[in-house]
Amino acid sequence: MSDDDVLIGCLLDEAWLTLEQVAAACKVESEWLMQHVNEGLFPHAVSVAGVWRFSSASLRRARRMRQLERDFDAIPELAALVADLLEEMDDLQARLRCTSRG
Repeated sequence: MSDDDVLIGCLLDEAWLTLEQVAAACKVESEWLMQHVNEGLFPHAVSVAGVWRFSSASLRRARRMRQLERDFDAIPELAALVADLLEEMDDLQARLRCTSRG
């Protein structure tokens, strides 16, 4: 298990992260994250009194998108689409686990 897995695993769904915290966790500049927010690629991000707040889902999404952009030279929109599909797969797998237990 990597440090990244521990960080994500410890975040609660109700916890909110700042722009700087998410950027640091993804090892990107704040500008990279803001550009993606401005392009509408982070639906879980909200601005409260001019301060951006991100959910743990946004952190997972940012990490996935950054990795896709870096590893496959993907454009941001394509990285966001793949992140959407991966999130959907995660949700479906979680549902399957729940139905197989019950």
